[in-house]
Amino acid sequence: MRSLYFDCSNGISGDMSVAALLDLGADENALNKALSSIKTDEFDYKITKVKKHGISALDFNVILKHDNHDHDMEYLTSHHHEHHHHEHTHRGIDDVFRIIDSADITDNANKTAKRIFEILAKAEAKAHDTDIKDVHFHEVGAVDSIVDIIAFSVCFDNLGIDDVIIPSLTDGTGFVNCRHGTIPVPVPAVINIVSDNGLKLNVIDFKSELTTPTGAAICAAVKTTDNLPDGFKIIRQGIGAGKREYSLPGILRVFEIEYKKEDTIFKLETNIDDTTGEALGYTMEELFKNGALDVYYMPVYMKKNRPAYMLSVICRECDIQKLEDIIFLNTTTIGIRHIKCNRTVLPRKIIDIETKYGTVKAKEVIINGKKRIYPEYESIKEISSRTGTGYGEIYNEILKS
Repeated sequence: MRSLYFDCSNGISGDMSVAALLDLGADENALNKALSSIKTDEFDYKITKVKKHGISALDFNVILKHDNHDHDMEYLTSHHHEHHHHEHTHRGIDDVFRIIDSADITDNANKTAKRIFEILAKAEAKAHDTDIKDVHFHEVGAVDSIVDIIAFSVCFDNLGIDDVIIPSLTDGTGFVNCRHGTIPVPVPAVINIVSDNGLKLNVIDFKSELTTPTGAAICAAVKTTDNLPDGFKIIRQGIGAGKREYSLPGILRVFEIEYKKEDTIFKLETNIDDTTGEALGYTMEELFKNGALDVYYMPVYMKKNRPAYMLSVICRECDIQKLEDIIFLNTTTIGIRHIKCNRTVLPRKIIDIETKYGTVKAKEVIINGKKRIYPEYESIKEISSRTGTGYGEIYNEILKS
């Protein structure tokens, strides 16, 4: 399994993320092409080698024209709360999306960039108690964030790795100044992003902002797990530099790692000799609705040669109590065995496939560097019902596509 591991123990921001991926090996020519296509002349950028506490790192520096403000902390605002700086125009999320759509980037990079901005805007809307459509970027701050986010999305897509491990984010304490005044660290947008997207946050006794809203939104958009494997091989690393000088190094390290992916699951098991098939069928439906990874039952013979069924449920540890309650409620069993199991799983993701029948969802699995495609049952069922075409015919057509 090949993955990216983001070590955010020193914080993360948009420019640090771009620099780390470039240092890791993302194609700088592809980035230059993408950024030169952005429909604005309000910025320039430099990519240079620097040292942070003696550590060699890459710096990605967006230079905003006609502006002298510090935009290391990206921040949005609701126009309902804006009472000054009217000399600047502002960009809403739809304006930002139009700029992203006009850039010469891949579909995957486009989707990633929009996802990051959407996470940012939702967090700020929540902080200001307003609608996402009423959240606007300050003009100069918008350009800074647009460039960072498009640049990150292009580099991320260029590396071609979908599995991203981010164990936790790190932020400091104290206060930071923004256009609205002085606000506490972690800033409200970071708190909202963390709470809304299942990210873990470590707050350390360090009087400064370490994680910016853009950095947090990037993590929320690309993270697939927070579980770092016990042992892994480091293929390469990238180090991105922050702009501020701290007693901490001020770097983001991103590693490409390789490991054998194992997963811990539990099997719930019980023998039942006096429950109807209909009751078992209903129980199976309820178990799947409530998080079971797999459910099956098979005929067995119990003591005194009584015919019965053995019900088995594969699940996560966090779902054991809930699923056991369903089994006790809907069957006649009075005891359930649960067994801890380790399993090896292949990398997989759900993709959309365009066919003559329309868009079909399928599971893409990687084995030894090769792809296998498994069309999803519900998609085929819907098409078969709608068109009157046989299930097997649709399945084979999708595989050809």
